[in-house]
Amino acid sequence: MSHSALPLPFPASSLLDPTRAALFLDFDGTLVAITDRPDLVRVSPHLRDLLTWLLEGAGGALAIVTGRDIADVDSYLAPLRLPIAGIHGMVRRRADGHLDETPSDDAAIATIDARLQPFVSGADGLLLERKTASIALHYRARPDLEQASRDAMEEALGGVDSVTLLRGKMVLEAKAGTAHKGQAVQAYMNEAPFAGRLPFFAGDDRTDEDAFDTVNACGGISVKIGTGPTMAQYRIDRQTDFIDWLDSLRGA
Repeated sequence: MSHSALPLPFPASSLLDPTRAALFLDFDGTLVAITDRPDLVRVSPHLRDLLTWLLEGAGGALAIVTGRDIADVDSYLAPLRLPIAGIHGMVRRRADGHLDETPSDDAAIATIDARLQPFVSGADGLLLERKTASIALHYRARPDLEQASRDAMEEALGGVDSVTLLRGKMVLEAKAGTAHKGQAVQAYMNEAPFAGRLPFFAGDDRTDEDAFDTVNACGGISVKIGTGPTMAQYRIDRQTDFIDWLDSLRGA
C-alpha cells in the first residue's frame, strides 16, 4: 500500500461531478463518526438531506458499502432507502431492491461466537457483535487488550476453514465467506444505474482497501479518510471534513 495519497481538492466540484459519477460510500468513519459501540452512532437530519440530494443528483447511482448489516444501516437512514452492500459485500441490495446473498457458513460463525464468549465475558469493555454472516470483536473501549483480542480471535478460528479474518479499527471480524467490498463495487458497476459512470469510493479503514483497488482499476476516484497506508488516490483528515467536502457540491 502507498503513503502517497494526495490531499483531497476543495471544492468537491473540482474533482467530482455527481451527474456522471457512481457514488460508493462507507458508513462508519466516513458518513458517521466512529463511536465506542456500533449502536451509539447518530445520523443527523443534515446527513440524510445531503444523501437524498446526492442520490437525486447521481440519478440513483449512490450505494452504501459497509461492514454493517443492511437492516442496521436502513434503521439509521430511514426513511431513506439506498442500495446497500452489507457485511463487506456478503449481502447486497441492488438499486431495484433485489437482494444478492453470498452463501455463508453460519455454523462456523456460531462456533467462533461460542469460543469467544468466555474471553469477552471475562473482560469489561469488550463487545462481541453478531451479524448476519460474521462476528466482530470490538476492543475500542479496551485498547490495552488489543493483543489479547488478537490472540483470542486466532484461537477461536482454529480449525475453521470457511472464514475470512478482517482487521479494522479496534475491531477484529470473522466473516463467513470471501466476498469483499471491491467485489460489491464491481457488481454495482455492472448494473443500472451505476453502469457507464465514473466510480467514486470513500472509506476510512483497511477493509476499504479492496474497494479502493477496484475503483482505481476502473479509472475512478478513491478517497481515504484519516491516517494510515492506503491505495486510495486522495486523502482527507477527518470524517467531518469529508462531509463538508461532499456538502460543497451543493454550492457548485
